[in-house]
Amino acid sequence: MKTTMVKLADVEHKWLVVDATDKIVGRLASDIAVRLMGKHRPTYTPHVDTGDFVVVLNADKVKFTGKKWEQKRYTWYTGYTRQRSISAGDRLEKHPELILREAVRRMLPKNKLATKMLSKLKIYMTSEHPHQAQNPEPVDLGVK
Repeated sequence: MKTTMVKLADVEHKWLVVDATDKIVGRLASDIAVRLMGKHRPTYTPHVDTGDFVVVLNADKVKFTGKKWEQKRYTWYTGYTRQRSISAGDRLEKHPELILREAVRRMLPKNKLATKMLSKLKIYMTSEHPHQAQNPEPVDLGVK
């Protein structure tokens, strides 16, 4: 048997639409990360971007299990001598798209290819999106 390595010119990227209403963040993010990497395809090649474009609608209606809205903290370094911190509930009010984007980003590989994969993730707060010309297929991700 021969192992085939896919070239970038041979890859056909699909467009997928996911409705994030009442979906759990971690389960949805892991399914989106698999689609962005291309691991759902039999022609997956680690050093080639074989993934699909993913459009997420209603990203502000995602859910956490348990008490994560109050207990989960997002921290970042500002350049000063302390870290800034915000709870998940406050982040939902200010920047709801960052909850899902950060969850997906942390599930992607830590290399230069991950930035290209993350650029194929389009997140919108409403049920409208400007990608109708690409004929995206609706997909149900993040379900048990």
